[in-house]
Amino acid sequence: MARRKPDQVDKIVGRNVRICRLQSGLSQTDLATRLGITFQQIQKYEKGTNRIASGRLLKIASLLSVPLIVLFKGSEIIADTNKQSVFDQLAEPHGNRLVQAFAKIRQDATRRSVVRLVEEIAKASR
Repeated sequence: MARRKPDQVDKIVGRNVRICRLQSGLSQTDLATRLGITFQQIQKYEKGTNRIASGRLLKIASLLSVPLIVLFKGSEIIADTNKQSVFDQLAEPHGNRLVQAFAKIRQDATRRSVVRLVEEIAKASR
């Protein structure tokens, strides 16, 4: 039987594994060690190069303390687009850190100021 190549859903699942791993504060090595595999295999999963078997996916969800369905978030709407999704941004270490820090800001006025600042920086860097 021929092996199937990873498809768009596999890539989304890998991206979501990365997001959840980063939010859990685990390195690729930490997760790999707990799964009994190499960190290179985790890299391949997260990049969507290799598909994740169902049993291993269930174990990953358990280790990351997330419901299995969370790892499929975003796969319900797959469209060919060049625009990056919010989830793609969360998969980036700096994007994840930015969101986590932003979530700790309680004052609405400060939140608005931070958004304006980031928008201005983005505009200036085009």
